[in-house]
Order: sequence, then structure tokens, then C-alpha cells
Amino acid sequence: MTPDFLAQAKALEEETIARRRDFHRHPELGFQEVRTAGIVAQELNKLGLEVRTGVGRTGVVGLLEGDRPGPTILLRFDMDALPIVEANATDYASQTPGVMHACGHDGHTTIGLAVAKMLTPLRAQIAGTVKFVFQPAEEGLNGAAAMVQDGVLESPAPERSLALHLWNDKPLGWVAATDGPAMAAADKFAITLQGKGGHGASPFLAKDPVVAAAHIITALQTIVARNVNALDTAVVSVTSVKGGEAFNVIPDSVKMLGTIRTYKPEVRDRVVRRFTEIVTGMAKTLECEAVIELEKVAPAVANDSQMSAAVRALARNLPGVAQVVDNERTMGSEDMAYMMDTIPGCYFFVGSADAARGLNFPHHHPRFDFDERALIIGAALMAQAAAEYVLKAV
Repeated sequence: MTPDFLAQAKALEEETIARRRDFHRHPELGFQEVRTAGIVAQELNKLGLEVRTGVGRTGVVGLLEGDRPGPTILLRFDMDALPIVEANATDYASQTPGVMHACGHDGHTTIGLAVAKMLTPLRAQIAGTVKFVFQPAEEGLNGAAAMVQDGVLESPAPERSLALHLWNDKPLGWVAATDGPAMAAADKFAITLQGKGGHGASPFLAKDPVVAAAHIITALQTIVARNVNALDTAVVSVTSVKGGEAFNVIPDSVKMLGTIRTYKPEVRDRVVRRFTEIVTGMAKTLECEAVIELEKVAPAVANDSQMSAAVRALARNLPGVAQVVDNERTMGSEDMAYMMDTIPGCYFFVGSADAARGLNFPHHHPRFDFDERALIIGAALMAQAAAEYVLKAV
């Protein structure tokens, strides 16, 4: 008989919320999660798990080996915060200037520890291994890739994987597990336009990179509109433009930053090709030179349909879950894709907003916060989904 994980999660509620608020007070940026990783390792050691630290620099891995042989399932929880000044006035607001948990990773780490606490007493019933992976540097620094490079998918190699994200776009009681692509592949780019500076009153003597930047930004908007099938999905966003210091000086150069988001590899290839052609061609037309730096942040997160169906079925029977959907997709990216690229898995979303209490600011907002009851739903559903895989032979 499968344990009542919701009842267990509720029994841990006070401890879980206190833990989450402690993490929230002490956020750490990617690859700097020393305090967070230390707490995670300490708690996993207390449970008697086999613990490895320093995986992917600051990541932690805990192994829960069952008393019987069987498959291995990987559960991943990210730990890093963002370089954002928190605008909330709660008693658990960030105490680290300029750093904030504005995406819910404090909640994810807390959920991971709660799940470990619920599954560990079942060691005698477990046929296989549960690999708890607490990942650093999810926010654009390729922490998952660093852990993969350090062998997180080995010794033992997992056959399945699970990850979740608290989702402030949706209310408490909502759960999504989508078949196939759920989060987009992400590339980041930097463009340096080299022109020839001069006096703002004599532009004919200069080669103006500011004007070139303006034309390039406008032209890049034609890629999705005119080069991508309307039934496919892509985003090209220029998010930063920097050049010049004075009102009357045309600068020598301008630097632009931005991102490309796609789902299908063939769409990405087309978008990148047109992006390169437009930037270099437009720069040359306006007598500037363009240097492009393009870095792949993460491939698309694509769910295994059987695993996502299993998560949906479990969520529908979980008290407190009011709506379960199978079609939630976002152009946001997740480097969990590096683990799921070779390990079939399900990345699911757990609604965490409460508009009536003002807990509905979007992710990466200075006032981001969530309904902490979502921690209980997330922990119960993750524990149940993992147990479904390693306890199924009981």
C-alpha cells in the first residue's frame, strides 16, 4: 500500500515553511550556494543517505538505496537565487544585498529535503535507488551541465528523472504535466557593433553604430514574423543596448545582449542562420562591423509522455489539487534539459499564486513570493511520483 504522502507532507508543514524562509533570508547566486549546499548535505547525512558534495562545483547528491534491487530515479531540485534587490517587506525577506530568491528555488530545495525525509523510512520497501540531486546555478550558468560533467548521471545511472517548478503564473491547486516539449531551448547572444566615433553635430564624418543597432533591432523582429512557420514557436529578444557616454558624441561601438528561444532544433537552426545574416548584413550596409557571440544555454525540456501521464493521474487524486492540465508550455528555459536529454523524465509545474494575498507577482520580479501551501502539494506529488516508480513492485 502506497503511503499517504499528503498527510506526511502536512505533518512536516511547520518545519518545511521555516526551512523555506531560512533559505529565502539567505539567498546565494549560482555556484556560490555554499551555505545552502551545506544545509542540504547536513540534512541528507542525518537521514543516513550516501552524500556527495562539490558535484558541479556546489551541487549535492544524496543516494537512497532500497533494500531490494531495482531501477534508479533521479529527482532534481535547484538551489540558486538571482541578482535582484528584494522589494518585499516580510520578516523573511533577503538579508543579502542585491540577491533574492525571485524564482522559487528556495521552495524547490525545501521540497527536496521534505521528499527525502518522507521516502527514507521506506528503505525496506524500495526496490531500487532514489537519487536526490540538488543543483547549483540553474539561472543561466549551466549548473546542470556542470553536474553532468561531474558524473551525476552515473554510479548509478538513472533510468527516469523528475523535476518540478512552483509556478506563480497559476493559482494554488493547479498542476501541469505536459507531454513532449514543455520549456524552450535557450541561446544567449552578444553583438558588438564597431563603427567610427565622432561629433554628434558631424555625423557624416562618423560611422554610427547607434543607428546600425537601431536598424538591426528592428530587422531582427522579422525573423519570427517572416522566417518561422506560424504553427511553430520562436522568440528573438534584444534585452540590452549600451553605447556612448555623452549627448554630443557618436560612440565607436555599441554592444547588444539578448536571447533566442525555440522548441524544435530545425527552427533554431533557421532562426540562428537568419539572425547571423541580418546582423552581419545590416552592419555592413551601415558601414560597421559586427562581432557575434552566441552561446547555447539549454536545449528544450521535453517530457516523456508516459511519465507525464503518470504525474497527471497522481495529481488528479491528490486532495487540494483542483485542476490538472497537459498543455502548459513556456518560452522560459530550464537546464534540467541537460539531464532529461538522455534520461526520460517529467518536468511538472505546481501552481503557487494567491492573488487575494498579493502572492501573484511573476517570476524574477522584486516582489515575487508564493503561497507556501504549494510546498506541501509539491512535496506530496513529487514523493508519490517517485514512489510510484520504486515501490511499484511492493
